[in-house]
Amino acid sequence: MARPRTFDTDEAVEKAMQVFWTHGYEGASLPDLLEGMGLTRGSLYKAFTDKKTLFLKVLDHYEGKAVRAGVDLLTDPGIPNGAERIMAMFTNSYRAVTEGDQRGCLLCTAAAGPSTYDDEIAEAVSRGLGAMRDGIDVALQASPKHADLKPSARRALADMLVAQYMGLRTMARARIDTETLRNAVRSVGVMLA
Repeated sequence: MARPRTFDTDEAVEKAMQVFWTHGYEGASLPDLLEGMGLTRGSLYKAFTDKKTLFLKVLDHYEGKAVRAGVDLLTDPGIPNGAERIMAMFTNSYRAVTEGDQRGCLLCTAAAGPSTYDDEIAEAVSRGLGAMRDGIDVALQASPKHADLKPSARRALADMLVAQYMGLRTMARARIDTETLRNAVRSVGVMLA
């Protein structure tokens, strides 16, 4: 008879997210994951099958947590001007770096890493970044300067802002100096003004 699981799966995924976020997919070794999650090898494999399956669960968790928070900000009707919502997202990302969090965005890290060779991971990354793009599109619709853009032009601007966001978060992970990061955020402000 199989023994019941003695750990909370959601908590284990949260802990694994922290490991992957810090080390990246390739850099997160099995010992790193076991230590970070507080699990034995057998428990990890029994619950999650393999590293890739665990990472896909982590990306889903990240989307539900970090991406959802970003989308909530971008679609918040309490901030009437959508351009201000977009600037808040970029400013919050910059502030996180100045407060010591240089991990960047887990989706951005995955986009530059395992999604280049794994279709399932690429699909998960695309879904998360697509949710951000859709949130930016909603914000642009609430921006006085951008509300009257044709949908295709607004969508193109939203795609470009996602690319700018990915660049900012990737530069943060690469430990680019804060002045360069500040200028990247300022450039978004100039574009939206």
